[in-house]
Amino acid sequence: MFLHNSKGFQWNHKRVYRIYRDLELNLRIKPRKRIKRDKLEALSEPSAINQAWSMDFMSDSLKDGRSVRTYVRTFNVIDDFNRECLTIDVDFSLPTQRVIRSLVRIIEWRGKPSALRCDNGPEYISQDLIEWANQDQITLLYIQPGKPTQNTYVERFNRTARNESLELNIFEDIEHAQLLATQWQWTYNNERPHSSIGGVPPRQLLLLINSLF
Repeated sequence: MFLHNSKGFQWNHKRVYRIYRDLELNLRIKPRKRIKRDKLEALSEPSAINQAWSMDFMSDSLKDGRSVRTYVRTFNVIDDFNRECLTIDVDFSLPTQRVIRSLVRIIEWRGKPSALRCDNGPEYISQDLIEWANQDQITLLYIQPGKPTQNTYVERFNRTARNESLELNIFEDIEHAQLLATQWQWTYNNERPHSSIGGVPPRQLLLLINSLF
């Protein structure tokens, strides 16, 4: 009707419809699919040490900027209860077996955690880690994909480590990076006040709690 009355064309409706189909103007516009978002699970707050540890990776580069193995990785583990950093391991590669070895070393002096919180990285969903955790009766708490806020404790630690350590230092090699990371870990645990635990360092909170029992 618009073409006939407004534009003055004398085409009948059959011809218009035939051209309409030939130009594929009759194809249905596919509606945009609505993304179903999973309900955000609340982050539990532990009431004692070793109830839950959180672990995550970070990366940084060496001074020389070499084309091979330019980036180094750090494997960070903290106790969710008092936010204490249990390890910062630095290397070019940190596969699952290295993760397990680091966790075993922590357990030797800290005790075994009831649960380990982590993302869905390949090192964490590896069958080797799952079997090791099952053998030691440790629950693996995987955050939902795309929900880093469910790993808030270690994510905040990572931000602090980057701002106060990684971005302030130039690493000559792996050994130098590990040395500086270990030194900063001690400062973080023993001297740096933590606002989330009452403005005291993580180790001090632990000593205060132990003195009450």
